[in-house]
Amino acid sequence: MRRCCSTAEWRDGMTKGITEKEPDPRVVYADIIDLPHHQSPTRPHMSLYDRAAQFAPFAALTGYDDMVKEEARYVGQQIDLGEASIELLNQKLTLIADVIEDGTKPTVSITYFVPDERKSGGKYITVTEKIKKIAPVARKVILMKKTGPAGMNATIDIDRITEIHGDLVDYMDDGVV
Repeated sequence: MRRCCSTAEWRDGMTKGITEKEPDPRVVYADIIDLPHHQSPTRPHMSLYDRAAQFAPFAALTGYDDMVKEEARYVGQQIDLGEASIELLNQKLTLIADVIEDGTKPTVSITYFVPDERKSGGKYITVTEKIKKIAPVARKVILMKKTGPAGMNATIDIDRITEIHGDLVDYMDDGVV
């Protein structure tokens, strides 16, 4: 057995595949190198995908990468509104409710907080839609838009609303109430 003195000699010996003292494998196996590949008459041929699966690395921590991605996903926190902002929103909701009682379905843009399903926090969403009804006891704004397979009207919790804008209520933002 030959012992190499440097990394370069070892790498050269490995890339050639043949050292000076070993016979050339192309000569040694010349009688069998061109024979057809054996196919079993009793076992079906394995697909390349199944062959590759045999050599796939074992994933001991299945789901770990998903868990790390979920933990890294950013979620915002709900903003606590001041008393003045809450009063302004209540005035806007009262005006919208009065217009609905008169038979008009106003279109407004509502920005509200949607809690995340997997971790604490969530995100803010703005929807522009016609308002069907305001339910003060249930503290919900009921939209004209239908959602889900049952065809229920979409609702927004009044306590999660941060802004309401639209032609009907925008004048209130200027301090004219």
